[in-house]
Order: sequence, then C-alpha cells, then structure tokens
Amino acid sequence: SPLAGFSTALLQTPSISSISSEGREDLQVNQLETQIWIKPDIQKTDVDFSEILNAIQEIAKDVNIFFDELEGVNSPSKDDDSLLHHGNLTSTSDDASRLEVVGEEVPDKNKTNGLYFRDGKCRIDYILVYRKSNPQTEKREVFERNIRAEGLQMEKESSLTNSDIIFVKLHAPWEVLGKYAELMNVRMPFRRKIYYLHRRYKFMNRIEKQISRFRGWLPRKPMKLDKETLPDLEENDCYTAPFSQQRIHHFIIHNKDTFFNNATRSRIVHHILQRVKYEEGKNKIGLNRLLSNGSYEAAFPLHEGSYRSKNSIKTHGAENHRHLLYECWASWGVWYKYQPLDLVRRYFGEKIGLYFAWLGWYTGMLFPAAFIGLFVFLYGVTTLNHCQVSKEVCQATDIIMCPICDKYCPFMRLSDSCIYAKVTHLFDNGATVFFAVFMAVWATVFLEFWKRRRAVIAYDWDLIDWEEEEEEIRPQFEAKYSKKERMNPISGKPEPYQAFADKCSRLIVSASGIFFMICVVIAAVFGIVIYRVVTVSTFAAFKWALIRNNSQVATTGTAVCINFCIIMLLNVLYEKVALFLTNLEQPRTESEWENSFTLKMFLFQFVNLNSSTFYIAFFLGRFTGHPGAYLRLINRWRLEECHPSGCLIDLCMQMGIIMVLKQTWNNFMELGYPLIQNWWTRRKLRQEYGTQGKTSFPQWEKDYNLQPMNAYGLFDEYLEMILQFGFTTIFVAAFPLAPLLALLNNIIEIRLDAYKFVTQWRRPLASRAKDIGIWYGILEGIGILSVITNAFVIAVTSDFIPRLVYAYKYGPCAGQGEAGQKCMVGYVNASLSVFLVSDFENRSEPTSNGSEFSGSPLKYCRYRDYRDPPHSPVPYGYTLQFWHVLAARLAFIIVFEHLVFCIKHLISYLIPDLPKDLRDRMRREKYLIQEMMYEAELERLQKERKERKKNGKSYHNEWP
Repeated sequence: SPLAGFSTALLQTPSISSISSEGREDLQVNQLETQIWIKPDIQKTDVDFSEILNAIQEIAKDVNIFFDELEGVNSPSKDDDSLLHHGNLTSTSDDASRLEVVGEEVPDKNKTNGLYFRDGKCRIDYILVYRKSNPQTEKREVFERNIRAEGLQMEKESSLTNSDIIFVKLHAPWEVLGKYAELMNVRMPFRRKIYYLHRRYKFMNRIEKQISRFRGWLPRKPMKLDKETLPDLEENDCYTAPFSQQRIHHFIIHNKDTFFNNATRSRIVHHILQRVKYEEGKNKIGLNRLLSNGSYEAAFPLHEGSYRSKNSIKTHGAENHRHLLYECWASWGVWYKYQPLDLVRRYFGEKIGLYFAWLGWYTGMLFPAAFIGLFVFLYGVTTLNHCQVSKEVCQATDIIMCPICDKYCPFMRLSDSCIYAKVTHLFDNGATVFFAVFMAVWATVFLEFWKRRRAVIAYDWDLIDWEEEEEEIRPQFEAKYSKKERMNPISGKPEPYQAFADKCSRLIVSASGIFFMICVVIAAVFGIVIYRVVTVSTFAAFKWALIRNNSQVATTGTAVCINFCIIMLLNVLYEKVALFLTNLEQPRTESEWENSFTLKMFLFQFVNLNSSTFYIAFFLGRFTGHPGAYLRLINRWRLEECHPSGCLIDLCMQMGIIMVLKQTWNNFMELGYPLIQNWWTRRKLRQEYGTQGKTSFPQWEKDYNLQPMNAYGLFDEYLEMILQFGFTTIFVAAFPLAPLLALLNNIIEIRLDAYKFVTQWRRPLASRAKDIGIWYGILEGIGILSVITNAFVIAVTSDFIPRLVYAYKYGPCAGQGEAGQKCMVGYVNASLSVFLVSDFENRSEPTSNGSEFSGSPLKYCRYRDYRDPPHSPVPYGYTLQFWHVLAARLAFIIVFEHLVFCIKHLISYLIPDLPKDLRDRMRREKYLIQEMMYEAELERLQKERKERKKNGKSYHNEWP
C-alpha cells in the first residue's frame, strides 16, 4: 500500500540533527557511505517532515493496559516472603531462561556489581522500594501482576540494613523495549551522517590554511576535553529515525543489550509503569498515584556503578559512564574545562542536559560583562586622584554638615566623609552610563544568542521535530471534577471539565493571595525602614567611638543582615503559600501546575529579594523634607537621609552583602545539606557493618541511601540563577562588580551541581524537553525591567545628572560645551544648601551646639539640596538649579530608555534565531528526505512488478 511505502521511506530518512564536533564540515564528499540515485525526469514535490511523523503516528496503535483478573490467579503474590532471599538476588521471572544462550559465559562482575539480576544477564532498568509493614499490599500485588503481564521481568530482595524494606528490581527484555520504543517514537541511529563541503573562494581557502598553520604553533586549547585519553566522549554521529520492529535491519545494532542505552531503557520502563492499573476503576492507574498514597516509598533508575576507581581513567579508561562524568565533569580538577554536554544528555536526559547547557552559556556570556564591569571599577580607581568632586569633599574642612538624625547625631565636617566620597567614585564615574547601556544590550545579546545555541542543541539532540505527548490529567483535577465531563477535541475521549466560572473564581482568590503576600513584603520593608530610623540615633549615642563615628554605615550594614534573615524566613513561608495557591487553582496538567507554581515562586522571591533594594535606590533620602521641616513616620520618626556623599554607597552595600550571602547560603544548601545527610547515613552503616560492609552493598542499596532529587525538579536550580541574573542586570549601574561576582559563583555552581547530580543524588529519570520553558519569558521580562531601573538609578540615585547640569550650566565652563574635571570646580558648594541652626525644631535640635569646630556656637550648617538660603524672600524654597536638574533627569530617563530599547530591538531583528549553516543543513537534509522517499517508493513498485511477473499476472503499463 502507499502508506507502507511511506513508512519504509521514513526509516531511510535522516532526522534533523546537528554536527556536534568541530571540523566535520571539512570532510570530503567522496566519503559518503550512502549513494543516492536520482531519476532526472521525475518532478519532485516538497513533503513536510511533520506529515511523515503524523503518518507514523497513525500506523502506531494505542496500547491499552487492562486490569487482568485472570492473571492474578496464575501468578504468585509478590509480597510473599517465601520469594525473598535476604541479602541474595532471587529471580521470580519465568522468562529469564529465554535470554540465556547456550555456551555463553556470564562475567562474574555482572553478578556482583549490583546492576544485574542473579543470572548476570538481565540488567536492572528500574527500582521500586516499599515496606512490608505498609498496609497497601493488595494494590501492590495487582500492580505487580499487571507489570508482569506487560512483559517486564521482576526480582525482589530485602534490604541488608532493614528487613522491612523490599527492593523490586525490574528488567525490560528486548521484545518489550522494541514494542514500546516503537509506540513512544524513540529515535534510534540507522546510518552515518553525511557532510558536505561549503563552496569557498580560493582566497578564503588560503587564509584558512594560514590560520590553521598559525594555530599549529600555539598550545592546545586548555579548556577542551582531551578526547584522545577519553575516547568515550566521542558520540556516534548518525542519522536517527523512529524505531520500528518491522524494519529493524535498517538500524545500526551491534548488540541488542546495549542498543538502547540505560537512560532510554529506564524511560521506557517508567512509561510502562505510568500506564499500569493497580485497582479496578477508570483513574486507578500509574506509579505516581502509588507513590503519593504510600504504596511504594521510592522509585528510581540505578546509577551505573561507583563514580570512583582505583585506577587512573587515562591509563585504564572509565569504569562506567558515571565514573566518566565524575572525572571529566564533576571533579574540581576540571573546573576550567568545557562541559561534556553530550555525555550529560546521554546519562541524565535532555531536560537536565539543557539546564547545564543554558548554565554554561550564561556563565560564558558573563565573561565580557565581568571584564567590562571590572574595567569600570578600575577606571574609577585610576581616576580617583583626578576626581574634582572627591578632592573638594576631602578638602572641605570648613563646611559643617547638619545632623542626620534627631538630637543624638552631632554636627560633622564634610571632610569626614572623604573615604565614602572616594568609594562612591569607584562605582559612580564617567563609565557608569556606558556600562549600563552595555549591560542592557548584553542581556538582549545573551538571550538572542541563546536561542541560536538552543537551536543547535535541539538539532544535535533530535529535538527540533519532537513534540510532547498529550499530557495526562492530574489526579487531583480528576478527583475534583470527575462528575462533569466533556469531549477532548484532540483525543476524542471524555475527560473531567472545569467550568469557566469556577476557574475564574479560583484565579481571583489566587491573585488576591499573591497581592496579600506582596503586601507582607512591603510591611517587612517598612519594618526595616523603621529599624534604620530608630537605630541610627542609637548608634550615634553609642559608647564605642568606632560605631558612633560611623553610625550610618553601621545602621546600613546591620539592616542589610536583618533584611537577609527576613528574606530567608519569608522564602520558606512563600513556598508553602505558593503551593497552596497553585493547588487551589486546580491546574489541569502537570505542566500547567509547574508553570503556575514557577510564576508565583519567582514573583514572591523576586519581590522579597529586591524590595529593600528598590527602597534604597529610589526612596531613601528622597522624601525627607529639609532641616526645620522634616517629614516623619506616624508624626514620630524622622525619615532617614542619605550620607553626605550620596545614597549610592548604601545601594552598593545592599547589593554586595545580599548577593554574597545569598549565593553562599544557596551553595551550602545545595551541596552541604545532602553531604551532611549522606555522611550521617554512611556513619550509621559503618557503625553497624564496619568499613568494608558498605562497599559490599549492592548498587540499589547504595542509591537508596542517597538523597532523592528535589520534588520540584530543576526549579530551585533555575530560580537561583534567574534571581542572580536579575541582580546582575537590574541594578548593575550601582554595582558594576555584580557580573564578576556572578561569574565566580557560576564557575563554582556548575561543578557543585555536577557533583551533586553524580555523587549525592539518586539518578533522576531521563526526560526530554525542547527548551528551558517559562524561564525564557521571565528572562526577557527581567531584561526589559533592567533598562528602566538602570535609567532611574543613573538619573535619580547617582550624581551623574546634577554634575552634568552644573558643568554645562553653572560651572566655570558654562556655555563653552565642555564637561571635564576643571569644569567641576565649585560643584560641592553649589550642591549644598544653607540652614540657620536657630530654625531647628525642638525635637530635632542636637544636644551639641557645634562649638567644638570654631570655639563658638554654630549659626549655619549645610545639607544636600537645592534650596534658597534662610534670609531669601521665600526661605528654603527650591532654586532654579533644582528644576533644571529635575528636567534633565526626566529627559535622560526618556532618551536612555528609548535609545536602549531601539538598540535591543535592532539587535533582536539582526540576529536570526537559526544560524545560517544550521539552516543550510536542515534544507539539505530535507532535500535528502525527498530523494530517499522517491527511492523507497520506486523500490517498492519495482518489487511489486517483479512479483507480478513471477506469478504470471498481467498488468497495465504503469510507472515506472
């Protein structure tokens, strides 16, 4: 039939895959392993690759796993203790003998390493763990009978450390793997890739030869993994196609036991377990429900042995893929090398591989940002001695500043803030505006090039045409809305339905909960503000001179530390609230639940982490009033003022302390907590069984003692990095060293996460994904917000605009179009207003009269603002310079935002989502698809013609 020929063509069709190693494009055309014959007089038609997949999906039949009561009559109960041999592998599979080959010897290593059944041939693909004391015995019996009915082989063994714990070992024979691989459309290799040379000009070829000759003189790239000493890193570069048992001869099968790798085998077994019934009823199906109701305690695939070896990997090779990953990825000795992403994907699956690919790409893109940020900081260091503003502050011994708090704060010389003025210049200098623009553009370039990188990875890992299966409905959704059903437009089957009014009411309640929690954050920030206002007066009257003389810095530092503690406590509360609100919404599928929970947690944590930073950046010292007419909280506490050198130093301290403490705490919780738990478990085992007892434990026992992966998957890893990305971009104008700190943290983070996945966690189930999901949209939102916040930080928080206005309008160079350091002479005096000390309010009047400065009581003091002197017609009114500065700030914000947004959109437009060479390869392979389809159809028709000739049947003249 035509459909059969269509399927035959598909098996000979190359998938959309990319070239993983360098230099593959330079291979000669004459190295082709497949010759394609093209009939010249046949007009070719374009065939969409998605149509091919749809046709295959029509061929594949759905497998319905029914509750088989008769199977339970002939099968023994799996919870029968007579089937258990304590400490020994005991097979209960009736089909194990089928796999034995006459005359074949099983290596003793397979029998002792804990990765195989007792026969040493059946590899363990999955582990289920339960307790004999658990009352859910009947459900497990039914579930395990149906598992055997699906063809899976099973063994049981009790734990060596606790006889109540039972391990169920599952193995999928070749027939089961082939059957479900075909149903799941698992893509497997069937022929080597074909590479073609790009046509180049002779001049370009000569240049490339000279460059390659020059590279030969240079040392080898130290960041590249040594593939000569680690040959296992080389991946087979093959075309892939959906597996088909009828056309198995097309696939490259050297050994049936290793044709499906361990990650694929575990994924197939998990797919089966999710569709096996455990009780009579429409919804009584799947391993997840048994885990949630406590029938099973754990379920996980096995690690491939130990990650350590007595022998060197360079001389003896890797013991297994886990050992290879540890040596070339998770070991601290390779912190400077590239990640073996193909090996990570092969062991942990595409979803985890994409996370580490994104994390590596983000870390690599931080290098230019960290370099430019360090350059801005060093520029401030080198120009410190030439900064006119800092010089004037340090030399202003005759300028007396008004007290910064009520009563206990003394008058102070402006020169006392010399150090803070110099530190402020390190971050707030002429290069700050350039760096803010650069970081806004950098965020766009990072996201645009990540899309290109993701496309290459998806091409390389066969993910471009992969689509997620129709997701199952969450059990909670089914239980809630099982009474009301409607027809699914995709599957055509009835399913539970949530009414629109019910969904809207739940969303409104959830949104109200989110708003309430944001109000809690604002209340916490308000509490920190009150703490700062009250504490600055307390520190000003402190006995220790060090704290008394630096009362404002001490207040800021302690407030930041308290704020960090509040942040960490509220994070625990937010997780519970987000979980409650997400479950209240009753999402239909797991992906909808995950996206809703992710959005809430990010919103909570982002507001929690950045609310105090926003207060310091945009509100601190902006609404304090002026001496003699201070604004107060509840008509009691005077609002906090900025330091005489400005508010930027407070923002730098807030960002630096929060960023360092947050990253340190996260790294400890990610690795330190599992390390302590695993150490405690090993300690108890050593006390009970000695030092050699643990080494003799089978692999399933060792893996069970490891920590399970986070219940939310990669959520915590992504959230930590996204929040760090916000710190790196949103207030980077105030703290140019943020990218450098993020880079140093990420270099450690990659190896910490790798070490955690390889050594401290149970092996997670390998799952597929095309991209990083909802996190990409969140990154784009942060990139847009960063442009706005940096514009306001430069215009409002820093002194860049007031200095610019003074240089062009009021300074010595006014009207000359210059703005150098010589034009800033007199800026400090022009930015300070005069206040008559006798105009102080009674509750604000300081205890000291300032006689220690000049021997007589002070008559005047200065404060930061643009106001008229006390003897003017309108005392303490705003000057014309204030309105000029305000207008310049608003103009700068508008111009900066429009300019940066235009640059961002231009870059997004100019950078295509797919690299040109990748697009060419995809077009080339689409062309090969058409040719191979024609060849397959022609071969089918020729066979039919020969068969008719043999049978002596007449036929009409037909093509060909």
